[in-house]
Formats: sequence, C-alpha cells, structure tokens
Amino acid sequence: MKTLLVTLFATFCAANVIAAPVNINSADAKTISESLSGIGQKKAEAIVKYRTEVGPFKTAEELANVSGIGEKTVQKNKSDILLSDSGAAAPKPEAAAPKKDAKTDKQQ
Repeated sequence: MKTLLVTLFATFCAANVIAAPVNINSADAKTISESLSGIGQKKAEAIVKYRTEVGPFKTAEELANVSGIGEKTVQKNKSDILLSDSGAAAPKPEAAAPKKDAKTDKQQ
C-alpha cells in the first residue's frame, strides 16, 4: 500500500510540472515538447521544421500555421511562448494611446 501511494504521488507530481517559457525561434524539438502543454515530440519537430522552412515566428499565433497545432493550443501556452531570448513572453498588442485635442492639448 505504501508503495502504491508513493507511486501515485510521484505520478501526480510529474504530471503537474509547471512548464518553463521557451523561445520557439531557437529551441530544439525536445525543449519545446517539454515546455509547452499539448505539444509532444512530433508536433515540436513540426514547429522546428516550419521555422526552418518559413523563418522565425513573428507572433505566437503564427504557431497555428503548423500542421497539428490549433489556436486553442496556442492560447493555452501563450504565456510560455517566447519569440526571443529577452525573457519576455510573446508580445501583446499595445493599447492605443488616448487621443489629444490638437487645439487644447488635452486628452479626450
């Protein structure tokens, strides 16, 4: 019984490992598959192949162009997808700055 509990605990801990952010433009397939949820070795190899043939990813959403990867998978992993080694996650679209009235120089 003790062995069973230890085995179950170890399995639970291994299944709930928090993925680390990964640069999809430089990481190898093994690193990508270990870092992104729902991305196994085959899909990770497809990411590397796509990147080699098409060039670096410009947005995280571009991952959905890779065969076998859907938008739900991209959204689920968005916070762990890096496009460069700067340490920041994939950029979010910037909010438009408030407009200023040219005559009064006040925000509208």
